This record gives sequence, structure tokens and C-alpha cells, in this order.
Amino acid sequence: MFAQTAHGYAADQGEPSRIYDRPTLNRLVQNRGMSLQWISWDDSRGTVKVVWEGKQLRLTGSQRQVGGPGEIALDGYVTEVGVGYFTFEGEIRIANTPDQGRSCKKDKSWHFAVTQQRRYFRLREFEWCDYLTDYIDIYF
Repeated sequence: MFAQTAHGYAADQGEPSRIYDRPTLNRLVQNRGMSLQWISWDDSRGTVKVVWEGKQLRLTGSQRQVGGPGEIALDGYVTEVGVGYFTFEGEIRIANTPDQGRSCKKDKSWHFAVTQQRRYFRLREFEWCDYLTDYIDIYF
């Protein structure tokens, strides 16, 4: 199980989240959960919370495998929202999926975008850990 952590990122620097498109912001804030394809073949989505902390948008999310050890967590700040995309500065962690013992953790700037008129934002870095393709989606 992942412990809750508090990241600084944009909040420590006092830099406000840059909002260039209100409809995309509304989709992100009013999201309908998240998934990692290794966990959610059966529509058991995880949750994503996007809230204002001062002038920064805080994003936290997680999904746990039903009846198994797999899990994913996102923790950080949204630095920019534009037409059909957002940038997330923070940590993504994946554990025990698709294989027991797999562990991926990385702090960086991540880019999520809507492509081909889909109803979700997809992480655009697919093979960021151990050469497996991870599809991380946030639905709206």
C-alpha cells in the first residue's frame, strides 16, 4: 500500500497553475476516475481528486486491483491546462502489476492529452518504466 506523501513542486515555488482552456479544466476537475490497463479490464476505475490549493491545482489519484496486489498512485500539481491537454508535475507509482514485484516510481513533468476524440486524457509517456507500455487514463 502506498503511503500518502506531500509534494512541493509548483506550490513550493508559488507559481500558479496556468489555465488556457476552461472546458478542458472543467473536464479534469469533474473527472470520472482513472485506470491503468493492467488493473482495470473490468471497469473498476480508481479515483482522481483535482482541487485548488491557493493558486495551484492539486491532483491526487489511485486505483487498486480488486482481489489482487496491483496499484497505481498519482500525486502532484497540474502546472498547465490547455485545449485537450494538461501537464502534471509530480510522482507516479505503480506496484505489483502486471506482475507481482514490479515497482515503478518517477517524479517528473508528465503530459496527458485527449487524442482521436476519446473521452479521457491519456498519459503520453508510455514506456517510462522497464519497457512495458502503461496506459494511464483519466476519464471525463
